[in-house]
Amino acid sequence: MKRLFLLACLVAVAAAGYHWRADLSRMAGLQPPARTAAPQPAARVEPVAMAPVEARDMPVQVSTIGRVQAIATVGVKPRVDGEIAEVMFREGQDVKAGEVLFVLDRRSAEATLRAVEANLARDRAQALQARAEVRRASELTQRDFVSRQRYDQLETTAAVQEATVRATEAAVENARLTLSYMTIRAPIDGRTGAVALKKGNVVRAADTGTLVTITQIRPIYVSFTATQKDLAEIRRAEDQAQIRVEATIPEDPGPPISGVVTFIDNSIDAATGTINLKATMPNADSRLWPGQFVNAVATLRVEKGALTVPAAALQVGQAGDYLFVIKPDMTASVRPVKVARLVGDRAVIREGLQLGERVAVEGQLRLTEGTRVRDQRATPAARTPTS
Repeated sequence: MKRLFLLACLVAVAAAGYHWRADLSRMAGLQPPARTAAPQPAARVEPVAMAPVEARDMPVQVSTIGRVQAIATVGVKPRVDGEIAEVMFREGQDVKAGEVLFVLDRRSAEATLRAVEANLARDRAQALQARAEVRRASELTQRDFVSRQRYDQLETTAAVQEATVRATEAAVENARLTLSYMTIRAPIDGRTGAVALKKGNVVRAADTGTLVTITQIRPIYVSFTATQKDLAEIRRAEDQAQIRVEATIPEDPGPPISGVVTFIDNSIDAATGTINLKATMPNADSRLWPGQFVNAVATLRVEKGALTVPAAALQVGQAGDYLFVIKPDMTASVRPVKVARLVGDRAVIREGLQLGERVAVEGQLRLTEGTRVRDQRATPAARTPTS
């Protein structure tokens, strides 16, 4: 007990000494005064760009990648044998239907035509003589100077001669046709490709390949596909009016090229679930070229008063599309929406928004539910200097 009493006295003396030293230090200014609680920072206000939800007349469109196709492509081949005497065009030249492309050596065909024309003159003369003998024999037969059998023989000879004339006339026509084939003409309007055989080559109708290919450029097709779910809308639009299509060429600064849908395939591709369409483009300036890829937009109808926002306002999350609505108290609220379609830089909203609400179109990455915001395009009020 005595030891415990001494230990308690030592502890009390030590505590008194510590407090005495602390008082001396504060009196001497060696220890700083106790800290006061720091003021809490004000809630951060994020700057954002805002845009209102607007009602606009928006087109219902099918946008896809299309490919330019020639309406007609013809391979020009010889129809008779002969040597190429002249090539009357340049490779890559635009030609009109009926324009001369190649001229073959005509001398043999001209000689054949002269021969059959001479045969025709001979056969006509013989036919005239045979018919005259029939007329004379007819009078004599009535007087019994010529037998009926002889008259029948003369009639048969005249008929044979007349048939021979008709056969020779056909031979003349064929010779003239063969002679015309010595001049090879363009079957369609279009642009020529590379010439396979030049002047001096002998061509044969049976085994010679294509001399040149002509591809029609004006007008021209733009072929594209639409999904199966668009087919009903396409059919309704087709029943009401022609479906307008605009084609734009990537990296071409020129205006869109307009045309109309002139072909809808008669079946849906089961593998892809798409249907093929073709639009006919006048292509007066030849900007569209066969095999070229273009951006094709078919306008089916116009939806009146559709709710729209800038496409930049849309955000994509695990649950789908959403955006930030700016409430009247200038706080952001997450709002899921259903997007009907995108048209240019506008998004057509099917569900989730009301006309006149405001949405954030810039600065969404800094926002969460309830974040206070301000319009970054608004000019902040100038601070008044303190006296």
